[in-house]
Amino acid sequence: MYTLPKIDRFNQEVLSKYHIYNSVFITLPFDSIDNTGVLLPLFTEVCDKGFKKQETPKEIVNFFDKKYLHSVSEEEKIDLMFRFIQYIERQIVLFDAIEDAAFPIVNNIEGIGSLRDIKEKSDVENNKEELIECLENFNVRTVLTAHPTQFYPGAVLGIINDLTDAIRKNDLLEIKQLLAQLGKTPFIQNEKPNPFDEAVSLIWYLENVFYETSGEMVHYLQKNLLNGETIKNQLIKLGFWPGGDRDGNPFVTTEITLKVSDRLRTSILKCYYIEMRNLKRKLTFSGVDVLVAELENKLYRSVFYSKGDIFISLDEFKSQLLKIKTIIVKEHQSLYLEEIEALLIKVNLFGFHFASLDIRQNSKIHDAVFKDVFEYYKATESNVFPENYYDLTESEKFEVLSNVKGNLDSSAFENELTKSTIESIQVIKKIQKSNGEFGANRYIISNNESALNVMETFALFHLNNWDNLTVDIIPLFESVNDLQNAHVIMEKLYSNKAYSDHLKNRNNKQTIMLGFSDGTKDGGYLMANWSIYKAKEQLTTMSRKYGIHAIFFDGRGGPPARGGGKTHKFYASLGPKIENSEIQVTVQGQTISSNFGTLDSCRYNLENLLSAGITNQVFSKDKNELSKDDSAILDQLAQLGYEKYLSFKNHPKFIPYLEQMSTLKYYAKTNIGSRPSKRSNSENLNFADLRAIPFVGSWSQLKQNVPGFFGVGTALKHFEDTNQWDKVQDLYNGSLFFKTLLENSMMSLAKSFFPLTAYMSKDPEFGAFWQIIYDEFLETKRLLLKIAGHKGLMENYPDGKASIDIRERIVLPLLTIQQYALLRINELIKEPTPNLELIKTFEKIVTRSLFGNTNASRNSA
Repeated sequence: MYTLPKIDRFNQEVLSKYHIYNSVFITLPFDSIDNTGVLLPLFTEVCDKGFKKQETPKEIVNFFDKKYLHSVSEEEKIDLMFRFIQYIERQIVLFDAIEDAAFPIVNNIEGIGSLRDIKEKSDVENNKEELIECLENFNVRTVLTAHPTQFYPGAVLGIINDLTDAIRKNDLLEIKQLLAQLGKTPFIQNEKPNPFDEAVSLIWYLENVFYETSGEMVHYLQKNLLNGETIKNQLIKLGFWPGGDRDGNPFVTTEITLKVSDRLRTSILKCYYIEMRNLKRKLTFSGVDVLVAELENKLYRSVFYSKGDIFISLDEFKSQLLKIKTIIVKEHQSLYLEEIEALLIKVNLFGFHFASLDIRQNSKIHDAVFKDVFEYYKATESNVFPENYYDLTESEKFEVLSNVKGNLDSSAFENELTKSTIESIQVIKKIQKSNGEFGANRYIISNNESALNVMETFALFHLNNWDNLTVDIIPLFESVNDLQNAHVIMEKLYSNKAYSDHLKNRNNKQTIMLGFSDGTKDGGYLMANWSIYKAKEQLTTMSRKYGIHAIFFDGRGGPPARGGGKTHKFYASLGPKIENSEIQVTVQGQTISSNFGTLDSCRYNLENLLSAGITNQVFSKDKNELSKDDSAILDQLAQLGYEKYLSFKNHPKFIPYLEQMSTLKYYAKTNIGSRPSKRSNSENLNFADLRAIPFVGSWSQLKQNVPGFFGVGTALKHFEDTNQWDKVQDLYNGSLFFKTLLENSMMSLAKSFFPLTAYMSKDPEFGAFWQIIYDEFLETKRLLLKIAGHKGLMENYPDGKASIDIRERIVLPLLTIQQYALLRINELIKEPTPNLELIKTFEKIVTRSLFGNTNASRNSA
């Protein structure tokens, strides 16, 4: 049967259904949104026409009021705005659910990038043994983070899940009921969640999506590639940050960390218990039934009657399952063997830990803590440190740090940060005892600037009476300077005997984290991405020189500006000069729900990541290597983009523009995450302390998406102006890395909408600054279309572009309302006697519209 093109499948399965179900939603009788369903389409039309006529958001709102509302008070206008926001929030949910339901139809989940595709390629190229060897040594680790960009409360996530199922079944009655439920369910959390609440929300995805999907993927490979043999390698690993990420989050305490680790263990044991309960109904034959009942009982007690007690060990659980498997094969004709093998795969993947809880802290905090520890030993007249420690050279400090030992007691310190940092090291040991080593065995140092940052952290573990260290210490390099210096820092560590001995105990593997988000914030789009690529090459060379296997952990956000976009293409584009035996990547916010929220989307995206790494190693291992000339062009492009971005970032209006004209300060007012919106408590906005999410998100709310394109146009124009265009054109045609880089930038442009803020061009203070942004946008768009040979943005991803267009259409009224509210706030502030209550009301409108705009984008922060 002929398969329709992807865009036709999208129009049929998503667009058509959205129009049908939205019309049902409009007719539902809600007291709270009376008449909204009739007025909202009219307002959307007024917004659309108004922006085409270059009207301001204020003019658009006033025109709508005059034409359709007839002499209403400001209070009534505000009430309608809130009702529009409520309604649009629910339209976004409806569209999410329809897109999720259509995912396996719109996307060919058995096509390119799937496990089936890998197997068929292997059959054609007759390299099955090479593929199996790769699978025995390759890993994908997705790390769910606590970053607050998921704005849906738990109740709404539940409705999305049920609505997706109902749409998939075309059950109109159930859809109507769920839409009615959606209309009456609050979208706003009254209180900020604490880190444990965040952890519980994300564990839902582990239990309901990753558990099944990961097991099925490995099971498929064992059956179809290894002839039923067990893959000894832990092919898919899960990481977890809520409850362990302390960087800038004072609400992550030792108690929270332990609660989260307990919840992770209980959750995986519950998953095993449910499977054993189902197996008990099938494995009813002699010699097996008693063993199954015993396992079920022990798991039940460990989950439901335990106060931290476990009534079965991981080794016992595995050995009993293997015993059951042996009896089934020998005595019962392998009846239900597949079910036992599927459970064994999951036990091998998830152990009793489910996901590894990473601990993270900032190097600046470590500096202060280490000084406190030094002063403590100095006061006790201990000989742990020489009194002149801080006067020593770096190499002399290394010598001291290589040999320190101690047994610190956190209660001996008054400073809370020192206490909590010491406890965070001690708590890893506790978690390893209860959940196994994989429960928590990674300590990440964010904002790592030197080898000393790593060695002092390494010493802190030994000062906590931990000799045979079963923890990987992971430096996170974020700024452009740190990325460029990373290989020098790592060589100092590799050449230190104590640290080298530690790595020998860790199988000569060193995980190194690289931060896309802060790299982009610091150096702009081109420089950040190219700096990370070059850092990986240099770190690979340096690590191989010392016999160390480098593993790269990428701190990526949702949008292209934070390393998101077509992520799997970046991994497929890495050449042989970059170590690529593991793909480790953070997943956060709406990207968790949009890319891994359903069994289909999770399978599709995990298989794409797995396929990207395998393709690089097995099928195209020498195809993606950049030549010296290619690297020279990328160096030049990155430098040109960096200079343009740096001059923009250093513009005197840069910070004032973000503070006064964007939604930046409103992120702090949202009850969406436990983390503060900036790392310091200072009143003044310090760019260095600003977190990447509110920074990138604020540009997204303005529909300007600066971090995803600024400097790209200027860099490309240089090659056009100097008659060297063929160089960048050949690079685009020949390099998957460069092509993916520019395609992701196109996505940032496609999600921009400058008519929304065009009124700022006439602002006496910020008009010239707005024009700088718009000019760079136009130049970038022109040149990206030229290099791609396209007439429109994302022309080669018509379904993705169609999805963006519909989402942007849905939120157009929200964006207009938000800008109107920001304008009114600025007007009210300038009045001789500002109406503080009215200002608060408009601030609430800005915050509420921020939620919907972010949810609609699915990867905007």
